[in-house]
Amino acid sequence: MNDQAHVLVYKLSETEGIPERFAELIKKHFNIIYCEEFLKNEKKHAEKIQFIFQWEGYPRIDEKLLKSLPHLKAIINHGVGVDHLNLPLINSFGVKVANTPHVVDNATAEMGMALMLASARNILEGQKVSTSPDTKMYPLNWFGVEVTGATLGIIGMGRIGYKVAQRAKGFEMRILYHNRNRRTEEEERLVGACYCAKIDDLLLKSDFVMIVVSLTPQTSKMIGERELSLMKPNATLINISRGGVIDQDALVKALQNGVIRAAALDVSEPEPLPRNHPILHLPNVILTPHIGTATEKTTHEMLEKMIENAVAAVRGFPMPDE
Repeated sequence: MNDQAHVLVYKLSETEGIPERFAELIKKHFNIIYCEEFLKNEKKHAEKIQFIFQWEGYPRIDEKLLKSLPHLKAIINHGVGVDHLNLPLINSFGVKVANTPHVVDNATAEMGMALMLASARNILEGQKVSTSPDTKMYPLNWFGVEVTGATLGIIGMGRIGYKVAQRAKGFEMRILYHNRNRRTEEEERLVGACYCAKIDDLLLKSDFVMIVVSLTPQTSKMIGERELSLMKPNATLINISRGGVIDQDALVKALQNGVIRAAALDVSEPEPLPRNHPILHLPNVILTPHIGTATEKTTHEMLEKMIENAVAAVRGFPMPDE
């Protein structure tokens, strides 16, 4: 056995956990201990583990696991959001946390645009009609809505929100945004964005509303019955952040009653939703399985970022993305 540090990984698999094709990338720097072998013999492995690579929320981090790993230095989370981690608990054990910002921006922004276009132009419904064995002719009165020239309201104009605005400019969209902090005049000018100090103003005027915020106590269920009632009847709600920022019960009612035209969601609360959840059966909903960052390039770059953070910690340097 070499003298590389040990990292705890849930699984390496093409269907679950870190994709197996990236195994050699990790093994260049670390010895891998899988959760299954760790649980079979905690006494043998606990002293060795210095890092946990958390991928899609696994392994679950709780007090029992933290207590069992006396030499744990850091938990490196794939992706940007750390709302699923109990940071005060983790920090109380002297364990640091890092994530992988920046590398996810383009892929997530693309996902937002893809959802907007697919919903606007009835792509999924059209595919079903085109491939159905019962189709004898195509309906002629199946109209979507145009994205070009429409008003896009972006809630959360951080790195990803700004990337969305850059792409929306190419569709000649009018761009409104609501954010904790206003962007500079130059940044606004470059994408043609107008700042809305009040979220209500954005909701009232937008044809498409895209949510790109982190899940915090302040943003939890920030879009509820009141906010949905302010939106245009022909508006579409798009969520590429976290499911918890929307009151899903209120969204179901709004979609069923025609308060808004449609919703296009890459996230839900929980994930996956129970199979009998009404959102799964609404014709005006697109739901994808949280795949905003799921491209080959971004996945590779996220893993490289995770390794970069852990290697820095091994060498006694601050983690770049702590």
